[in-house]
Amino acid sequence: MDISKQSGRTRREALGLLGGGVAAFGAGIMPRSALAQGDDKVLTEALVLRDPDIPAAGNIDGDITIVEWFDYNCPYCRKLDPELRQVVQDDGKVRLVLKDWPILGPVSKVAARMALAAKYQDKFLKAHEAMIGVSSKLTEPRLAELLSGAGIDMDRLNRDLAGNAKAIDAILARNNDQAKAFGFTGTPSFIVGKFRVPGILTMAEFEMVIADARKAKASN
Repeated sequence: MDISKQSGRTRREALGLLGGGVAAFGAGIMPRSALAQGDDKVLTEALVLRDPDIPAAGNIDGDITIVEWFDYNCPYCRKLDPELRQVVQDDGKVRLVLKDWPILGPVSKVAARMALAAKYQDKFLKAHEAMIGVSSKLTEPRLAELLSGAGIDMDRLNRDLAGNAKAIDAILARNNDQAKAFGFTGTPSFIVGKFRVPGILTMAEFEMVIADARKAKASN
């Protein structure tokens, strides 16, 4: 999606776009097509919103969860990241779950595995911020440089990569299965509460979807 085409959109136009492009999921309202393409055990609300193997950012006790499927080499993910973090911070009651979906080549897969390995030293978010915050295409030497500079113990990381390879690969497979089942075709893609948002939103649009998610939750 072309970010430049969104900058001049009015509130009414944004609401129209969201109304047409956002779908809901959850008990009884998850699209049948999504279930048909994936394993019900992978697509449970608990695993989509609260996967115990993925650390959460923002308010971990928040009333609304945003899940992002992203790739470290995705320029749109990088551009959006500070704005999304600002929305989460300003709201104060949003959990943010970051799901690595490395679809842009081998280095993306290496980056995703390194980020997930960093969680074993409680530094997943530091690793994430270090790699998502660059503007140039990532390479394996650059990944090591970024993570080391962020205070990641690289010897420990390499041990955890090897020792937890099956667990890390299972997370990435689960993330991939979920993204495909929801019909996502690229990064970034989101679930906000129980709304499916396949694409890029502005800060104002995120705030509107969060508000809609709260209304939907209150009506259930």
